[in-house]
This record gives sequence, structure tokens and C-alpha cells, in this order.
Amino acid sequence: MSTQTGIALSAAQVSKVVDGPDGQLTILDGVALAVPRGDSLAIVGASGSGKTTLLGLLAGLDRPTTGSITLAGTRLDTLDEEARARLRRRLVGFVFQSFHLLPALNAEENVMLPLDLDGRDDAREHAGEALARVGLGARRHHYPHQLSGGEQQRVALARAFVHGPEILFADEPTGNLDQRTGAVVGDLLFALNREHATTLVLVTHDATLATRCARNLHLREGRIVEAAA
Repeated sequence: MSTQTGIALSAAQVSKVVDGPDGQLTILDGVALAVPRGDSLAIVGASGSGKTTLLGLLAGLDRPTTGSITLAGTRLDTLDEEARARLRRRLVGFVFQSFHLLPALNAEENVMLPLDLDGRDDAREHAGEALARVGLGARRHHYPHQLSGGEQQRVALARAFVHGPEILFADEPTGNLDQRTGAVVGDLLFALNREHATTLVLVTHDATLATRCARNLHLREGRIVEAAA
């Protein structure tokens, strides 16, 4: 259940069509959804069903061919790329399957990035606190290649939450982890989500992770076939 009032994210009749070798290909077709603030939504479905494309559109990484997307009261589909990027920096956190840590930066420096982009002078302090929260305070000077996959994903979680985003998007956050490590990362993801009262939207093949979300949205061939709480 949502602990706050209002809608954090909504989509109305969103479609995405791209040019392919055999003509136009419809990846998403007429998707509509609404996610209350503080809620959690899992987008599930087979590979190729359009899950990651939908996540990217909801996060403002791309624009829909038709339809509208509203994030925190702002219509994303009316903004240019630069304006969408500014909105993401202010309101959004990301966690990816492949971690997306910068190899030339240590854990602390990776977590500092969102704060540095905002010109914050307390970035190092908050990054240290965020790493301590995910159990990696003692490894803040380690580089990604010196960390296990689970540790890298915990750094990514610290980076995603360090600036207090209103909404967090996660694309297969446990997809590159073994079952035990994935369970640890999943526990941490939902604990941080509760603590920050962040709205969570995730794509996952992990049925256990999906059932922990307040709502599930099932895509098949670009269409919603089931939406359940």
C-alpha cells in the first residue's frame, strides 16, 4: 500500500514504434498505468515483451511514439532531452543489472556522483553514510574490480539512494547475482525503499522479488495482459 497521497508516475496510452529491417516494429502498444507515491510496482513478462523499453520511457530515457508520461507532476513527453536529464538528476535514482559503476572511480567516488552533479559540497560525507548503510563503509576506497558482484550492486544501491530520489527505477537488479546474493540485495532494496519512502518501479524475471512489490504489471508482446495488487 502507498504511504503517501497522490500519483508519482503515470502513463496514458503509451506506444513505442521503431523502424526495423522488415518495416515498423511495435514494441509497446497502448500501455496505461498509475503508481501512487511510495508504492512499488514490478513490471514482469517474457523476454522481448517490452519491459525494459517501458522502464526507459517511464524514466524519461526515451520518448514514446504516442501517449503521455507524467513523473512527479511533469509531462516527460513534452520535454527535450536536456530538460528530461535535469529532471532525472533531481528526482530519479537508477539501479541496473550490470551495476553501471565507473571503473576508474572507487566505491565512495561512484556514490558521490549524483551529489557532485548537483554541486553539493557535502557529497563525500553523504556517500560515506550511504555506503555504511549498505554495509560497505570499510570498502569505500575499493574499486569496482576489487568488489564482488553483490558488493558492486550494493554500491549501486547506495548511489541510487544517496540524493533522496522521489522515484527509483531498477532494471533486473538481481539478474547478475546468485540466488543467495540476490536475496540479500533484494532485502536491502526494499529496506532502503521503505526508509526513504521512495516510489519503486522495477523490471524483473525474479518471481520472489516481484511478489514483494505492492503491484505487478504483466506485459505480453507490448501490451498489458494483467495488472494485480
